[in-house]
Amino acid sequence: MLNNKRMALIAGTLYLTVIICGIFAEKYVRFTLVNLTNAAETVRNIKDNEMLFRMGFVADLIMQLAYFLLPMALYQLFKKTSRAMAGLMVLSVTVAVAIMCINMLNHYAPLLLLNPNGYSASYGAEQINSSVLFYLEMHNKGYHIAQLFFGLWLLPLGYLVFKSDRFPKIIGIFLIVGCFSYLLDFMFYFLLPEKSSALSEYITAPADLGEFSLCLYLLIQGAKGTKVNNQKKS
Repeated sequence: MLNNKRMALIAGTLYLTVIICGIFAEKYVRFTLVNLTNAAETVRNIKDNEMLFRMGFVADLIMQLAYFLLPMALYQLFKKTSRAMAGLMVLSVTVAVAIMCINMLNHYAPLLLLNPNGYSASYGAEQINSSVLFYLEMHNKGYHIAQLFFGLWLLPLGYLVFKSDRFPKIIGIFLIVGCFSYLLDFMFYFLLPEKSSALSEYITAPADLGEFSLCLYLLIQGAKGTKVNNQKKS
């Protein structure tokens, strides 16, 4: 059975994979190619950069696989702190990953629509353009629905980090605050969409800070060989 030192390194590596792949897919590929207010520009970008769009799709799936495995590694580190909270953490991520994986069909749909030997041969350009934008908008909406659960997982994770005697409590506090930040951002996105884009990065900043800090701390703990011990079950 893997010791806590190695498990911390595995968890840190999985967390880093989630962060890198997620940033590449969302902040680079979709930010560069997708303009949800301009269908013609988006279609042109995807056609001119099809491989990049495909790489974003694959990076997202790798991110989701790493995200699925991450709480299993963290569970081994924290199960003695609170088995119930560790279980809630795993369950929350499992639901989030299921939603995101199904939602990836919306991300892939534009490639089918723009295939010259497929639907684009029988549909008009305007219909293709509007359909591509519809599926990408649906992907965006699906991602924010999943946010309900990948926000929720930060609450038990933050609690476990806070209760542990081997992690800085400030990281746990940021993660707990990050949970409610994500939930607030979720509410803004669906109830006040006109204000959501301007406020989102500020609202979710505590979550970003907490997750980056935890990832770095896990990697340092694993690399240094410091055992990540657990407190007695609460």
